[in-house]
Formats: sequence, C-alpha cells, structure tokens
Amino acid sequence: MKLDFLRKPKGIKGTSLVLSIFTTLAFHIPAFKAVLDNIESGWNGILIFASVAILMLAVNYFFYYLLLWLGRFVGKIIIAFTFIADAISLYFINTYEVLITDMMMGNVFNTRFSEAEGFFSLSAVLYILFLGIPPCIYLFAKRTDYNTFKSFLKNIGTSLLIIALVVLANMRNTLWIDNNSTQLGSLLMPWSYTVNSIRYYNKVKKRNQKEIPLPDATITNDSKDVCVLIIGESARRQNFSLYGYERDTNPLLAGDSVKTYIANSAATYTTAAVKAILDHKETGKLYEILPNYLYRNGADVIWRSYNWGQPPLHIEKYITHRGLAEKYPDADARYDGLLLAGLKDEINASDNNKLLIILHLSTSHGPTYNQKYPAEFETFKPVCQTVEISTADKQELLNAYDNTILYTDYIVHSVIEILKEITDRRCCMMFVSDHGESLGEDNLFMHGMPKNIAPKEQFEIPFIVWQNDKNTGMKDFDEVEQYYVFHSVMNYLGMRSEIYNEEMNIFEPNEDTEN
Repeated sequence: MKLDFLRKPKGIKGTSLVLSIFTTLAFHIPAFKAVLDNIESGWNGILIFASVAILMLAVNYFFYYLLLWLGRFVGKIIIAFTFIADAISLYFINTYEVLITDMMMGNVFNTRFSEAEGFFSLSAVLYILFLGIPPCIYLFAKRTDYNTFKSFLKNIGTSLLIIALVVLANMRNTLWIDNNSTQLGSLLMPWSYTVNSIRYYNKVKKRNQKEIPLPDATITNDSKDVCVLIIGESARRQNFSLYGYERDTNPLLAGDSVKTYIANSAATYTTAAVKAILDHKETGKLYEILPNYLYRNGADVIWRSYNWGQPPLHIEKYITHRGLAEKYPDADARYDGLLLAGLKDEINASDNNKLLIILHLSTSHGPTYNQKYPAEFETFKPVCQTVEISTADKQELLNAYDNTILYTDYIVHSVIEILKEITDRRCCMMFVSDHGESLGEDNLFMHGMPKNIAPKEQFEIPFIVWQNDKNTGMKDFDEVEQYYVFHSVMNYLGMRSEIYNEEMNIFEPNEDTEN
C-alpha cells in the first residue's frame, strides 16, 4: 500500500487543520453532549452549539499551528503527548463519568502507582491505540513544510479573529457560559487537564507556603487521655446501617454504644477533605493543622497511614503502611487492618499524658472495591470484578462497596476493643470519612465532582464517636462539620487556646478543664 499522502510535503496549516478536526470529532463527544443537555431549542441553542464546535476547531488549530511553527520537532512531541493524554482522559470520562477539574488533577498527581494501575483495563489500551496513536503516526510520518513568517502571521491572525468573532457572537450568552463553565471546562481537550493542572499546582503552591502558626495552647489538667482519630476513605453515610441502611453493614459497631452525628464533607476529594478534618475552621489559608499544633504544644502525636493526601506533617511519629509492614512482618500488609498492628503496645509505650493517634484508611477507595478487604468480609455476593465500574452490574458494584463498609466496621470496632483494654487512660475514638462516593446514581461514579454540583452521595459522610469515660457526655447536634474534630480533640485532651471554639466541641465540658 502506497503512503504518498504522507510522503508529499504538507504545510503546517493543513496539518494543523487535520489535527484540529480529528481532536474535535474524536475527543469532544462528551462535551457536545453536555452542551445539548443544557441548551434550549431554537436559534440561540443552535448558536451556542455551533460556537462551541467552531471555538474548539479554532483554538486547537491555533495551538497546533503555533507549536509546530515555533517548536518544530519539539512541538510535534508536545502535540503527540496531548493526543495520548486526550485518549486517557476520554477513557476516564466515559468509563467513570468524571469531570477533569483541578480537583481531579490533584487526585491524579497524588495517586500512588499501585492505586493508579487499578483504574486501567483493556479498554484504556484500546482508547490509546485507536484514538491516541493514529494522529501521532500522522504527525511524525507526514513531511512538513513550515511556511514563511508572513504565512505564520496570517494563519495565527485568522484563527484569533475567528475566536474573537465567536466570543462576540455570544456576548448575550454570558450567563449560560458562567453556569456551565465548570462542566464544559472539564470536557474540552486538551484544555481540561492542562489548564486544571496549572490551577491545581497554583493551589498547591499556596498551600505549601509556610504554615501560619496558631496561638499557643496550654494543657489545663494532668489527666491521662488518648484520642484515636480514624479518617475514612470514600465512606458514604447512606451505606452505614448505623444511619438506617437496610443492610447490616455495622454489626460490630451496633453493640459498641457509639454516638452518630449527621455530617457533610467540606470537599469531595481527599486532599481538601483531609485538610478540613484537621483544620480549626474553614479557610483557604494554611494554618497549623491539628497534629502539628498539638505536637508543638506538648502532646504526643502518632500518625499511621495506608493512604495519602494529608497536608505537610511536622511530627516525629509518622509511619506508612510500608513501614508498618516492615515493623510487623507477621501482619497482613494487603489491607487497612495493618494499621492495628502493635497499636495497643504503642499506646502503652507513650509516657505523655496527652496522646493523639490518627489512622488514615483507604478501605472504600474505588474502583477496585473487591480488593480492599480480606476474603472473610465478602458477605454480600456476587461482587464487581471489573475496574470499568460504569459497565458493571449495579448490584454487584454495591455488594463490593458494602463489603468495604463491613470491613471498616471491623477496623473501627477493633480500635474500640483495643481502647477498652487501656485501663489507665480516658479513651475516645472518632471516625470521620474524608468524603462520600457515587455508585452509579445519575450515572456518576466515585468522587471528585465540584462541591457545588456534586450529588449528596459524594459529600454525606459518617461521623461516629465512642468514649469510655462515664463522666464525660456527648452533646446533641442536628448536624456537625469536619472542623468539629479539631475542637473536640482539644477539649478531650484538656488543651485550650484563643482559637478553641466550644460551639464546635462534641463533648460535654470537662469540669477539670473548665476550672
């Protein structure tokens, strides 16, 4: 077969146009569908749809032409990378019904390889082979005529003029654009992941600024207290039988005299939600988080993690699941139960009267829910075995997820049992999930939707508390926030400062502290 069309030199105008048309047709079906779902019938609806299509053609043409003329071979490499990234992004959009927002890019950059590989399947390979590779072959195989500087200015100018005309034609549609900008901005290739990656790293840059110290705290009593904070992963409230779920997913906690609170997460993705759990109030600034603050003010703080996404920690005793696996080789390192290994001994080994322990779970993180718990916890059957959960049987998907909640029940109960054996300290346990999870409701899966448009499944979370001191009661609240954790832990450990807020404390006032 002759490939004369590849051997014949083609100006970058034609090459850019071919690539732009391919991008628009191959990677923007979800975007066009979103436009159609949100426009009204009539001429204005036609204008909006046509404008989006023309704008994508013009913007991508401008992008490809500019890169090819200025970057030559390097430009080709950059463009080729975008096609592979476009294919992968489209796979995630179609398979998991996600939006490529700055929050989602944060999830991508903070996901461990062991977790990331669980998202991919044969379909992902096919997306790359049939959508990502062909334009790359065309790009590198095609002989390119780079034209003159005059032609460069003419073509760049024409594309910019078209973009400007499209913008002017839609001046009266600014409200529609504003209302749908988040969704559309997350579906337009390659701008969804490029622009939102920049937005995410700008936020990270701000967060990585030096922590703003909080006012010094004082320890107001000499009682021996330990608080265990368990941070859940993707555990949604509606699947906990403690909150009325029809399935018995909390058989152990049901007998532990725990108190449950209604709570909503501050965000639908891990990094922001975990920060909220550790913050003293809602703020966009990087104030000292709970473990750093307590450690600086004299408490003993231990963090055991099977997850990621917490703000920078400035404590001595931080250990990951890999470190725990090395320290406790007889424990099963495949699951979150590893965090329980040697926990009682570590509590008893602390000579500090005030002890905070944080366990960061990964139990209900998708899409491989069936791999997050030991075989003995596979109570609800059959379970979903595929990572392409959008195509899975909904009941099988629910079964696998409910088994993760059953395993979470075991872990939290086990912590309570360990604390019951600590006889020389007041003990409390708080379990708070970072965010919820979508399991196919409204054709949405997992989490990470912007909070303003996220369904309730992604932000309705459990907030479960246990404590062993009969003299310490717990308040009744219609609803609590993740920020209540900070002040509740401070109260329980008998610590006070200017930023302590009694209204965000779930425990009844400690008489020793009040005095």
